[in-house]
Amino acid sequence: MLKGSIVALVTPFEDNVLNEDVFRKLIHYHINNGTNGVVPGGTTGESPTLTHDEHKKIIEISVKESDGKIPVIAGTGSNSTSEAVELSKFAERAGSDALLVVTPYYNKPTQEGLYQHYKKINDNVGIPIIIYNIPSRSVIDMSVETMTRLYELKNIKGVKDATGDLSRVNKQLKSMGKEFVQLTGNDDNALEFNKRGGVGSISVTANIAANLCSEFQKSCREGFKNSEELDKFLQPIHEVMFIESNPSPVKYAASLLGMCNPDVRLPLVQVKEDTKKKISDVLKAAKIL
Repeated sequence: MLKGSIVALVTPFEDNVLNEDVFRKLIHYHINNGTNGVVPGGTTGESPTLTHDEHKKIIEISVKESDGKIPVIAGTGSNSTSEAVELSKFAERAGSDALLVVTPYYNKPTQEGLYQHYKKINDNVGIPIIIYNIPSRSVIDMSVETMTRLYELKNIKGVKDATGDLSRVNKQLKSMGKEFVQLTGNDDNALEFNKRGGVGSISVTANIAANLCSEFQKSCREGFKNSEELDKFLQPIHEVMFIESNPSPVKYAASLLGMCNPDVRLPLVQVKEDTKKKISDVLKAAKIL
């Protein structure tokens, strides 16, 4: 269930208000273009600036519109354990297939604090939990040892690894085995990540190149036939999606494709004029635009 090209969905706004109709259309775009799962309410979905009601709404919409066709992995992390528990319980009640839970940012918990945070969430839900390890945003890095302890719990099933350290794939595979789901959070390292034992990506690029990302992940699953060629083609797109803070570039790219407008919420801002040109040039070169 949790493999392949999984999209970290953008959250579309209109005059700073959640645009539910556009969000529904985005989900159907992914269903129709081979995406293997959707993540509402992650970093790319601007979860730090969503209200609790908005966050719950996009989870509900994702479940309803996906209608069992592709899994919904709801982003339910918080740096408050009680908030993460409450949102995770809601996501389960709403019908989410799994949860994506980021390591608590800003607080800087110890490894024992990380363990207790995830254990508390684990003990309050009955669906799979994917750990989201992203030290560049959260400041802390969950160790392989802590992850191994957590994997002993009933609902901890895998990791979205955004450390950028490919050696972690090998270490986690050795410590937890093949059943531990390893998904990369870095589009640019997906090929090598999968070669080392990963099973997919939670992708930013998939927002605007769903079919390409799906085909790439399929090629990896089927023995890496054409994977090198597809990866080479995708790399310039991956690069430009992170030329400024995510999700500003991908939202601008989506606006060029008529998918949603480029609005982001403060403290994020829309991309600069020279960045717009770079994004446009890359999309044209890839014949996406």
